[in-house]
Amino acid sequence: MELGIQGRTAAVAAGTAGLGLGTAKALAAEGVRVVVCGRDQEKLDTALVEIGNGAEGFICDVSTDRGGREFVETAIGILGSVDILIANGGGPPPGGFAAIAEEQYLDALQKNLLSVVAMCQAAVPAMQQRKWGRVVAITSVAVRQPMNNLILSNTARAGVTGFLKTLAREVAGDGVTVNTIQPGTHATDRITQLYGESPDVKSMGIPAGVMGNADDFGRIAAFICSDSAKFMTGVQLHVDGGSYGGLL
Repeated sequence: MELGIQGRTAAVAAGTAGLGLGTAKALAAEGVRVVVCGRDQEKLDTALVEIGNGAEGFICDVSTDRGGREFVETAIGILGSVDILIANGGGPPPGGFAAIAEEQYLDALQKNLLSVVAMCQAAVPAMQQRKWGRVVAITSVAVRQPMNNLILSNTARAGVTGFLKTLAREVAGDGVTVNTIQPGTHATDRITQLYGESPDVKSMGIPAGVMGNADDFGRIAAFICSDSAKFMTGVQLHVDGGSYGGLL
């Protein structure tokens, strides 16, 4: 399927591994000029080879509002403009109510809410002026169905979902779409950190019987950025192999 985004530009936050890398690869395969960031130079160098199509990247930590803004502003400097923003980043530490101190909530909000707000503030106004733009945030299915022992992620990602839904309605008339993808369990470093090297997929309650693939996820993200998806905005799409059990 022709996505109609060849020649567009994209800034993919935390695009050196996992779902960010899968998304960067899918966009580059469609002829999009991609800039990514990461925190490790070796991973960055490896990722740029995988992404191909002249992708560029630099070291940047997007776990704060300052880092998120710096990422987008640097990407604009490299690309000239950013048509597509993939707002992405690592999750906060695991833990439940009794184990998490109050100040850790502030760190989680910086990492998974305020960093995204800053990225959007840096990228969206110019998209509005050009009358074309795509914002896709990678969050978590925990927004719909909170996960045990992840109270920080459940809280912060729910906040960013509310922000992005509101933003989507405000900029829809300017040709800018704003959507979130809510991944379930995918085979990424994050899952290894939480569940170990060989997690028991059956015990995770994934009806599909397997963990998700980051490259498959990336192709879904690329479609949401497509020209054909211009009437799709304010959507929270769960990609989880059937794990979420609710009707809404």
